Amino acid sequence: MKQLIIALLLLNPLAYAQELQTNISVHDPVMAKQGDTYYLFATGQGIAVWSSNDFKSWKREKPVFSEAPKWAVEAIPTFKGHIWAPDISFYNGKYYLYYSVSAFGKNTSAIGLATNQTLDPASPEFKWVDHGKIIQSFPGKTNWNAIDPNLITDKKGNPYLSFGSFWDGLKLIKLNGDRMSVAENPLTIPTIASRKKAPVAENPPAVDDNPKDAGGNAIEAPFILKKGKYYYLFASTDYCCKGTRSTYKMIVGRSKKVTGPYLDKSGFDLAQAGGTLLLEGDKNWYGVGHNAVYSIDNRDYLIFHGYSAADVGKAKLRIETLSWDKEKWPYVSLLK
Repeated sequence: MKQLIIALLLLNPLAYAQELQTNISVHDPVMAKQGDTYYLFATGQGIAVWSSNDFKSWKREKPVFSEAPKWAVEAIPTFKGHIWAPDISFYNGKYYLYYSVSAFGKNTSAIGLATNQTLDPASPEFKWVDHGKIIQSFPGKTNWNAIDPNLITDKKGNPYLSFGSFWDGLKLIKLNGDRMSVAENPLTIPTIASRKKAPVAENPPAVDDNPKDAGGNAIEAPFILKKGKYYYLFASTDYCCKGTRSTYKMIVGRSKKVTGPYLDKSGFDLAQAGGTLLLEGDKNWYGVGHNAVYSIDNRDYLIFHGYSAADVGKAKLRIETLSWDKEKWPYVSLLK
């Protein structure tokens, strides 16, 4: 299997003139295609945006937000405009971009939504419209963390938002038909994935710098894919964001219903510490995770970030072909 993102172009006059880069540094990438252009959204100041015409070389675009959303500043006292883990989807003539604001290591967090009629910055219709907060988590009140959103619809077209990090694991909540508000009581939503066999105690200690301490429940970044008769739940476990000490890895489970339960290859429920390993780090990558899956030209691709051993643990974009075995389970080979 050939890795798509392989070369670092340094001091290349042509690449610089065209503002194109390969081997770009990103966290938590998601992608959408409009026309002949791929648009990549990632964690960053105002939400980082990249574009590409060949799926390999990327041009940095202006961020989604030129200044921090007012509602987010009011909701999260320490928020300075660095926005996490966006999710992009298309519905009813508009692109829906869910995003996270948070106080690092705490569940003082919220998920917001912005929409746009087009992703093309050159279009006269290009304008991001912020719709504010969708859901918020509070220390001492919610035993979950409102970050890492991902939209999925059931067979009837009903929208659901999966999200979560640490605390009691990954959650799933139904949205109203306009996809701009929740349709369920946030205090009673189910856990769909966890590294604990039993519910986590309310408000475990904040995440620290000890890679042996999972902060109570080291799981985050849900992404749900509908393929064939199954919904596949991908998640990332262990630690991101620690450079050479990152231990990130990806797991997967599946269900015939969007609400679960999601079971791994051995039949264990992801909500009770189940999960089939999909991909983990090796001598070339200290950790890999926070993935999305996209189908392009009848092929499925796993899009994620990895912590590069060749670049002292810096987070880099990785795009790999996702294959499926005879039992309809996904797999990807470890690459050099």
